[in-house]
Amino acid sequence: MHATTVAIDLAKDVFELAFADAEHRIVERKRLTRRTFAHALDNRGPLRVVMEACSSAHYWARRFTGQGHTVCLLPARDVRPYVRRNKTDRTDVAGILEADRCAQINPVPIKSPEQQGIQALHRIRERLKAQHTSTINLLRGVLREFGLVIPLGASKVRPTVLTFLEDGDNDLPMALRHTLGNLLDRLANLHTDMTAIEQQLEAFAQRDPTSQRYQSVPGIGLLTATALCASVGPLDRFRSGRHFAAWLGLTPREHSSGAQRHLGAMSKRGDGYLRLLLIHGARAALRAAQVRQRKDQPLNHLQAWALALQARQGHNKAAVAMANKMARRMWAMEHHHAAFDSDYCSVRPLQTREDIYMTD
Repeated sequence: MHATTVAIDLAKDVFELAFADAEHRIVERKRLTRRTFAHALDNRGPLRVVMEACSSAHYWARRFTGQGHTVCLLPARDVRPYVRRNKTDRTDVAGILEADRCAQINPVPIKSPEQQGIQALHRIRERLKAQHTSTINLLRGVLREFGLVIPLGASKVRPTVLTFLEDGDNDLPMALRHTLGNLLDRLANLHTDMTAIEQQLEAFAQRDPTSQRYQSVPGIGLLTATALCASVGPLDRFRSGRHFAAWLGLTPREHSSGAQRHLGAMSKRGDGYLRLLLIHGARAALRAAQVRQRKDQPLNHLQAWALALQARQGHNKAAVAMANKMARRMWAMEHHHAAFDSDYCSVRPLQTREDIYMTD
């Protein structure tokens, strides 16, 4: 039988391939090393290549697309239910073929090298930030053992530690003073590296119109805008703003049956880093609305809605709801090619006799 589809189980060293015909029946299997896999499809006709959207998948997708093949990347979470029996490379590749038959699984868009580069910058910055925080906590813990307390705030760590190191009347041993000085130098280097990454992200945002449009939304800054462009790509692949918010995990988890409907906590699906940035941005926007209200300054429709929701449901739920609304409005901005409007209302009463409501 003539093979029209090939499912590939990606790995670091050993790759499992399953060639299937038009009816998804496996007609050939191959188990290749990395060197032989790189040229496995060079001399074959156009195939539909199906892979999980995992590590190195986008690189191989771009390579196979350049060879004339059609590549489909499936979310790994959606492929897992189709793997039967024990977990092996053969069953994994068979599960990928079965998942490819499901029309309800939306494929993952292939990322460009620039998108992957921006995404890698975000990951490196998060790692540097974690190291920066752990180093500060290490300094606080070590000095507290000698009765020396650093005040709260990252900006106060370096001057306070330098004061302790220059004080000859405390109990700090000389060898420890030298090591603590090295930790301060490490903190400075980490801060410099994070600043350099932010400058690269700023340069990307200046030449990317989509990032600039995102930053016009309240609570969306440089990090959130560039992370959305790198991780999500064009928003038109989502059917609606609600689908986009659900993909981000900003909608309630549902557990319903029959006539009983139960909505639980936030589903937390999708990219946790994007969700974190959006919720933190919503907290900042909500805080800005509280400041304006305290100063008796006029509020736009979005701020008034957020503060009213906060009064009813609390700060945390209001922040998540506002992040959900911002995500949906960003989708609407891209879908309708319109600028962000803080006073836009999705349901407006028409001045007609029938009292009809126009919805988005």
